[in-house]
Amino acid sequence: MRRIIVTGGGGFIGYHLADYLSRQEDTQVTIIDNHSRGAADDMFEELAARANVIALNEDMTAKNFYAKLSGRYDEIYHLAAINGTRNFYERPYDVLRVNLLSLINMLEWCTAENCGAFLFSSSSEAYAGTVNRFNDPAQFIPSREDIPLTVDNVMNPRWSYGGSKLAGELLTINYCRMRNVPFKIVRYHNVYGVRMGFEHVLPEFFKRVHDKVNPFPIYGGQETRAFCAVEDAVVATEAVMLSGRCDGEIIHIGNSDQEVKIIDLLTKVFDVTGFHPTVEVKAAPSGSVMRRCPDTSKLFALTGFKATITLDAALPKMYSWYEKKYCELERRC
Repeated sequence: MRRIIVTGGGGFIGYHLADYLSRQEDTQVTIIDNHSRGAADDMFEELAARANVIALNEDMTAKNFYAKLSGRYDEIYHLAAINGTRNFYERPYDVLRVNLLSLINMLEWCTAENCGAFLFSSSSEAYAGTVNRFNDPAQFIPSREDIPLTVDNVMNPRWSYGGSKLAGELLTINYCRMRNVPFKIVRYHNVYGVRMGFEHVLPEFFKRVHDKVNPFPIYGGQETRAFCAVEDAVVATEAVMLSGRCDGEIIHIGNSDQEVKIIDLLTKVFDVTGFHPTVEVKAAPSGSVMRRCPDTSKLFALTGFKATITLDAALPKMYSWYEKKYCELERRC
């Protein structure tokens, strides 16, 4: 039986990854999450109730959080973190504290005896400053895994998240090397889907549609992002974990075929929802990156995986889920 740990399994990608892994034969999935960003919902409760799932409500910033872990785990996926652009600006201290302490404490526990392989979930935010600090930023897009990592401005609280991921990569590399633990690092690029919370661009667009906001504000709009469906992202994540060719590597997970301007993404949202208000363009938040698109050729070369789910195919399902959720929150359904 594969014994697996997914930290942050109550979050967005963590939940979908734990769900995907637990549906496979001969797996036991232990989820560690204290639901600090919200109570466990019905989807998580259903996952936690499965016979091959163990859900631990533990604060990973506490040094002894791992007291309930025993024996050897074949795979550890570390996804626990505070995410969400609003949190970067409003709670930078919490972002740094939780993201770094949870990782350090996990790595302090991991040894070659109790961990078969360790995967750290990083982010494209780790090098968001790169495209703003070089004379020819286009040379770094689509972005390879080996481009320079640049902190644009340490005074900008937005870097609380990207900085924590940059430091997290260094911690993972050096702890695991010291302890001879096989490791992999994945950088997720704009993963989206149902149950991703309410603080990201698509859920916020859906909320304004739900509220029939007109004029409809958009902050920036010319920025581009390459969106990856969460169903693709979790398959790619497991593929990286299971491939020995990925040991000691940093690998992008994303969909390089789905780069789109945010203003054009909004048009797709309007087409899916049937709501066509006047658009009011406002200034983008400080520190926003104009263009972001991963080079995913390394992922394909090492695992054979290539994302296939398009925005056009995924948005209707996502909108239906969020529209129902917003209705439930208002007790109107």
